[in-house]
Amino acid sequence: MSDFRKLSGEVWASPQIDVADVAEAARLGFAMIVNNRPDGEAEGQPEGGAIARAAHELGLAYRAIPISHAGFSAVQIGEMRAALEEAQGPVLAYCRSGTRSTLLWGLAQAQAGHEPEAISEAAGAAGYDLAPIRAAMEDMLANGTRS
Repeated sequence: MSDFRKLSGEVWASPQIDVADVAEAARLGFAMIVNNRPDGEAEGQPEGGAIARAAHELGLAYRAIPISHAGFSAVQIGEMRAALEEAQGPVLAYCRSGTRSTLLWGLAQAQAGHEPEAISEAAGAAGYDLAPIRAAMEDMLANGTRS
């Protein structure tokens, strides 16, 4: 059963999805799926390739931006921002719990110049806490690391 959580008008986060969830995402009108989970992270986890094939068969764009527990890089933040900008409609991002997807979305939003307080409130409404990246978001805004 899907657990898609709204972060903004165009972006939703989810815990691990499977092929049936891809069909549900297509039915709900999502245009892109972003996979933030590295393959092989846990036994029994659907491989990204299976999710990508299902997405493409249903006409959804697919991007893999794997985030390990090592943290986030500038490249990954830029890739997420580009994916969100390129999407032709709503985006569903997923990882094991939805937390890494939400954190990456938050960083991409801050890099784009959005206010950290508003980003944090949106994530909180979806059940995610951006406290671990709040300082990084504030630094991005203060230092003009927007590109």
